[in-house]
Amino acid sequence: MDGSVESRVEGGVAAIEFGHPKSNSLPGAVLRKLGDEIAAAGKRSDVNVIALRSSGTGPFCAGASFDELIAIKDATMGKTFFLGFAHVIISMMRCPKPILTRVHGKVVGGGVGVVAASDYAIATNNAAIRLSELAVGIGPFVVGPVIERRIGSGKFSAMALDADWRSAEWARDAGLYAQLHASVTELDGAFDAFVAKMNASNPDATAGIKQRVWEGTDNWDKLLDARAEMSGKLVLSPFTRKAIEAFKAKG
Repeated sequence: MDGSVESRVEGGVAAIEFGHPKSNSLPGAVLRKLGDEIAAAGKRSDVNVIALRSSGTGPFCAGASFDELIAIKDATMGKTFFLGFAHVIISMMRCPKPILTRVHGKVVGGGVGVVAASDYAIATNNAAIRLSELAVGIGPFVVGPVIERRIGSGKFSAMALDADWRSAEWARDAGLYAQLHASVTELDGAFDAFVAKMNASNPDATAGIKQRVWEGTDNWDKLLDARAEMSGKLVLSPFTRKAIEAFKAKG
C-alpha cells in the first residue's frame, strides 16, 4: 500500500512510472522517490528525454494521500509532507532533459502540478482535471505557482476557488495538455512517437529551451518551502480535519 516508482533507461529514454493502489495517489514515500528518480535521470549523460507516466487504467493521479493527511500530527510533520510535492516540482523544473508526460485518466490536486511542471503532456479525452484542495480546507498553495505559471492567474484562480471538474478540452486550451486523443491506444502511439522525436533532438537545444521556459524561478525553493509550511499548518485545523474525513467517506 506504499505505492511504487519504477524507472529504467534504454536507448536514451528514461521511462519513469509511479503508482499507488488508491487511484495513483501520492504519499510521501512516492513523492520523495519520484523527485529523486527524475533528478537522477536528469544527471545521466545517456538520457536525452524522460517519459513519465502512472500505472493502471484508472486516474492518472488522485493527488495527496488522504491517509497521510489525516495522520499529520503537527506543523513540522505537515510541512514535511507538502515539501514532497515541492521536491517533485523543483526536480522537474531543474531537470535539463525534456519531461514528456502520458496522462491516461483523471488528474486531481497535486497531480495537476505534475502535469503543469511537465514540458509536454499528451492526454486522452477522459483526462479531466480538478484542484480539490479548497474542498478539503487547504488550498493549492504548493502546486499553485507552477500551475499559475502554465495557465495564467485568471484560470488558476478560477480552478482554485471552484474546486470542480474541468474537461480535458479545457485543460488543453488552458495550456496544460499539448495533445488530446480519443483513446489510450491513440495516446500511446502519439506519446511514443513524440518521445522518439525528442530523443533524436539536439540535447543542448532542448536543455536551452527548458532553461528559457523556467527563467525567473530561481527563488522557488524558498517560495515552495514557505507554501509547504502554510499548508502544513492549515491541514491541522478542525475545519480541514472534518473536511478530509467527509471527503474520504465519499470514496
